[in-house]
Amino acid sequence: MSSFPRTATPPAASPPLPGTGMSMRAKWAIGSVIGGGALAGLLATGSSALALYFARRVITPARQRISNQEVLAVIRDGARQQVILAANEDTTVEGVYGLFFDGGKGHARIGRIVSYAPAERTVLREVEAVYSGDLSTAHRGWWSGAVYPDPAAVGLPAEDVLIEVDGGQAPAWLVRAGGQSRTWAVMVHGRGASRQEALRAVGPALELGLTSLLVSYRNDGLAPSADDGRYGLGSTEWRDVEAAITYALANGAEEIVLFGWSMGGAICLQTADLSRYRQLIRAMVLDAPVINWVNVLAHHAELNRIPSLVGRYGQLMLGHPLGRRLTGLAAPVDLKAMDWVSRAVELRTPTLILHSVDDEYVPYGPSATLAERNPEMVTFETFHHARHTKEWNVDPARWERLVKAWLRQQLVPRINPGQSYPGKAAT
Repeated sequence: MSSFPRTATPPAASPPLPGTGMSMRAKWAIGSVIGGGALAGLLATGSSALALYFARRVITPARQRISNQEVLAVIRDGARQQVILAANEDTTVEGVYGLFFDGGKGHARIGRIVSYAPAERTVLREVEAVYSGDLSTAHRGWWSGAVYPDPAAVGLPAEDVLIEVDGGQAPAWLVRAGGQSRTWAVMVHGRGASRQEALRAVGPALELGLTSLLVSYRNDGLAPSADDGRYGLGSTEWRDVEAAITYALANGAEEIVLFGWSMGGAICLQTADLSRYRQLIRAMVLDAPVINWVNVLAHHAELNRIPSLVGRYGQLMLGHPLGRRLTGLAAPVDLKAMDWVSRAVELRTPTLILHSVDDEYVPYGPSATLAERNPEMVTFETFHHARHTKEWNVDPARWERLVKAWLRQQLVPRINPGQSYPGKAAT
């Protein structure tokens, strides 16, 4: 699963609120980003601190996940288990999901809804597997689209490999296809998630004869952290994906298919745009991708009841050379360069986008608009009911069918001018 900050007005003890750590020098730095008159109004209301808090939350990796899902009871019937959960917008959607508990040490696969009691605000679901931990002692956890903990849980033999990246080595799972696999799938998880997220796509990739490389990247808790310890929202992380492609090419790959979820989609788009290997990227499969960060950040400002002006001010802090002094970024984040709605015609890599119309974190509108503006390159498939990056979880059969059918078309061997297609006589 990929996550974005649920930002509320920061408590009095959380810096940098006016009077709790924001120095006069910092205030003057903000003043140079926007007009003095606007600054005076913002400082007077405390909006500058809220904008800064919002901006920092967007680019700062969370130290630990919030256990916001209540586990009310576990019912045993022989070897079979069911779990009673607090009903919410996640747990009342059909499908198969992961439930992490005990601070992430425990992991269970949760299946179909057995019963739902709206009046009691509870839902009873099947427990399909417990991979680690004791679910019967769990009281809280977090809901996830990551169903499997590792390739072994999917029944896949895998190798643990290390990829040379800035600052050290990034762990990755390598799942080899049988025979000589010249096309590799490089799979990129989303913000706040891990390579476990990509395990859902390895089966379809193997059916297509693709070797899969499930990567980690800076600040995700496995790969080395960036020097500034901040997300670049795709503007820096793509270099780690390029390093993964370097590894793939050194180990037999000749072409690449990129898979990306959420911010991983933004990272893939940057890779296809900026990497020295961009001509070798045959196709991209993007699940609930961030196509336009301005749209996503405005959406989250609205969700958290942050005035639109304050939200835009926070975006300005991310992109301005002086604003980075306050956010902690080593370099500004160019949100305009990652706006693929505006840059639609510049996308020249065939791309499949799968996106739920009910996505609560990354609105699907920009995905649809990108496909409308560049139908030659972009195929857009909508899902319903699925929460963010959980399209596969709601309907794995359809997700896999769409991906395999589309990729089969993209992976037809390329021909030289004048050369006939396989099985077709020359005319």
